[in-house]
Parts: sequence; C-alpha cells; structure tokens
Amino acid sequence: MTASSIPELFHGLCDDAALFPPGNAPLGHAVPQHLGYRDAAYAHLVGPFVFPIPRLHELTPTKIDLSLTAPGGPSSVAAGLEAAQSIPGVSVVAVEVAIPDGTDLTALRAVADNVDVYVEIPRDDRRNDVFDAVERRGYRAKFRTGGVTADLYPDEAELAAGIAEASRRGVRFKATAGLHHAIRNTAADNGFEQHGYLNVLLAAQAAADGDSVRDLERILAIRDPDVVAKEVAAIDTDRAFLSFGTCSISEPLDDLISLGLINPL
Repeated sequence: MTASSIPELFHGLCDDAALFPPGNAPLGHAVPQHLGYRDAAYAHLVGPFVFPIPRLHELTPTKIDLSLTAPGGPSSVAAGLEAAQSIPGVSVVAVEVAIPDGTDLTALRAVADNVDVYVEIPRDDRRNDVFDAVERRGYRAKFRTGGVTADLYPDEAELAAGIAEASRRGVRFKATAGLHHAIRNTAADNGFEQHGYLNVLLAAQAAADGDSVRDLERILAIRDPDVVAKEVAAIDTDRAFLSFGTCSISEPLDDLISLGLINPL
C-alpha cells in the first residue's frame, strides 16, 4: 500500500487517541507508535496525536502534532498552549474544549485564534447556548459518541439531531469515543449499541444535502456494510464530519480495506 492509495475522502479521518479509554496506552508506547504511523503507507489516514493538557508535564521533546484536550474548560487553554509550545518539537494544531457545568461561555472568546478549536456540545439543556457560541466564534463542534458505559452513547435520534443542527449552522464537527467500527453494531463484549463511523460520515453528508433528521436517524441505524460502503464510495463532496478519536488506527484501516474502500497492496 502507498500513501496515495488512501482516498482523499479519508485523509485525517482518524485522530490518534491511544492515551484515552478504552486503550489507555502508556505514553512511552503511544508516542513512538504514533510517530510510526506518520511514516507508514497509510499516514494520510492519521490525524494529530490527541493529548490532555493535564498531562503535558509528562511529554518530552518530540517532533509531533498535537490536538490538546481541555477537560477543565476554556480557562485552561491558554496555559495549556503555552506549556505545549514550550516543549521542543511540539506543534499544537487543534484544541478540544470541554464545557463543564457552570462554564461562562464568554470565555470561549479567548480560546485560541491560530489553531482549530473544537468545542464539545453538551448533551443537556445547555446545547443550544453552546452551539450559539460555537457558531459566533467560527469554531467547530465535538460530539461525544460513546464511552465506557452504555449511557454515554447517544441514540440515533439524539446524534441525528446534533448533526442536523451543526449542518444548519454551517458548523463542521469531529466525534470522540465509541466509534470502534465502520458500521452500526452491537458490541459483542458488553452489548452496547455502537455507532459506525461511516454511518456518521454518511449522515453528515446527508445533512449537508438538506436531508431531514428522520433521514439521518435512518442512516445512522443502517447495519448492512454493503449498503454503507456503496453510499460512501459515491461521496464526491467535502467531508462535513472531519475526524474521530480512536484508540486504534489499525482497526479502522482494516475496516476500510475489508469494505473495499481502501485498496491493500
């Protein structure tokens, strides 16, 4: 396989979240592994290394692109950027900002001007206010699509509504957690209902085309890999769903190959 065999549609689709659950890779393993991805034939599939601001003191000088997560909210970003940029070799290309309950949304005005900013959209009654702030600032959205317990997985209706709202506002988005497979599935080990990252990709494109929320729900629920792969192969517009964080790069790569969307050697 050559890097050119990764279709442009999938460039940067997989952000390397090896440090996060359920993978929880040790830093000493995750960083060299990521650097190996950057030199691999499938390098174009891989986005930045996702790194939490509270752990920056553990990172040694390394030539690496980071997407910093800010679990403490907007007020933690400035110090995090300063700390990251003081480490030789480190480049911050994005920040992913959580919105803890009680966050003053005016703080989003000062997050960052020279990197991509993703703001996590809460799953409660703060959603519209946060969307308003994201739209005003020209930021991007981040949807949580799973986690270590079943309640962290939004159902098709909730996720479809979020995708539709982002599209209506002209806000592109990424996703985090729970997208372990390309196609909608029931996890064999715990029975969780999991979204497929290609279903999310299709739903985002459909929203951009003006499809209804009910249409997006239907797309998110498709479990037939042949149907999903055929629809994905027909996409010829810019991607609205920008990326998702994944603990494994090999699993999504293998899925795309098995579906015939990426050619092996």
